[in-house]
Amino acid sequence: MPTLQSFSHEKAVGPVNGEAQPAPDLHPGMPPLDLSGKQLSFFEFWPTKLFYIPIGVQWLWLSLKFRGLTLPTLANPGFPFGGLIGESKSRILDLAGPAARARIAPWILVRGAADQGRPGLDCRRIQERLDSAGLSFPLVAKPDIGCRGAGVRLLRGPRDLAGYLAGFPQDCDLVLQRYVPHEGEAGVFYVKLPGESKGKLLSVTLKYFPKVVGDGRATLRELIARDPRARRVARLYIRRHRARLNEVIPEGEPYRLVFSGSHCRGAIFRDGRPYVTPAMTEAFEEIARDLPEFYFGRFDVRFPDIESLRRGEDFTVVEINGAGSEGTHIWDRKTTLLEAYRSLMEQSALLYEVGFRNRARGFRPANLRQVWRVYWSEKRLVAQYPSTD
Repeated sequence: MPTLQSFSHEKAVGPVNGEAQPAPDLHPGMPPLDLSGKQLSFFEFWPTKLFYIPIGVQWLWLSLKFRGLTLPTLANPGFPFGGLIGESKSRILDLAGPAARARIAPWILVRGAADQGRPGLDCRRIQERLDSAGLSFPLVAKPDIGCRGAGVRLLRGPRDLAGYLAGFPQDCDLVLQRYVPHEGEAGVFYVKLPGESKGKLLSVTLKYFPKVVGDGRATLRELIARDPRARRVARLYIRRHRARLNEVIPEGEPYRLVFSGSHCRGAIFRDGRPYVTPAMTEAFEEIARDLPEFYFGRFDVRFPDIESLRRGEDFTVVEINGAGSEGTHIWDRKTTLLEAYRSLMEQSALLYEVGFRNRARGFRPANLRQVWRVYWSEKRLVAQYPSTD
């Protein structure tokens, strides 16, 4: 069973027999996490609607320039709506050819009882499916349609599965995927213009999972309040761990505050672009080439150590996102607001260029009514999902 580790500074953990003990390696395989200086950028947790106003204005201008408000739905013609909205994780993963599939963590789709005749989310039948697929606990549960880590949880055994299903909407589909027990996680953003032979890695984000380390005296609530970064976004952790807030964490024991590698859930993001190598770029090019009509999106991957990722070896894809993706390196605390907007605007311009070229190749974008209907359908679904780990 995987342990829930934790985040802290690179300091000694508390005296044992009068001597300071070295801190545990809280992020094995990852570059050292620098927690000195400022903990957050000033815009990092602005309300979403406020932060994206300039990008919305740019999208309107790009729509006029390229004569198509919904051109982003053509970013990946093989994906539903290009992966812009309402993207089904299972349908995207199903597109993978043998080379790409070899990199993807094994998974199954469990269909909810949306139509008569479906068995629905029954633990016994799900266990039979898992056995047939050669999957065992721990598993990662995620809604088939959702974004920003909504409803994602780590399931350690059948009891966790039963508890998750009890709070999951019974008419929705669910993906169960093998848990990849590496600390290293990254979001790798890939773009290729139609007609070009190769794409490029426009962004790489290293994801760190915040942790606190117990001292045998302080409660979890107190440890969060002491931590220079965690206390700034304590609201993201307090509700998630409310059942254990008054528990004293044993001395030297790391306690992980976030499982989902999502910034809005409290994960720490760092700009990983300096770690990109030609070998790494070629490895992701091979995967992208094995996804039909894939031009724009992000691979979420796990890996045992950063050097393996740089060599393009021994990493596992856990999710593939389409046109709704962004280069999440912008949430590095050292990124300025101007740099963040410059990056996002570059991505938006490329997104419309990809859609424009695909339209010229004969593909047709979704109409605005379809986009609007799917957008609100997804919002209603997300509101029903269980809380995220």
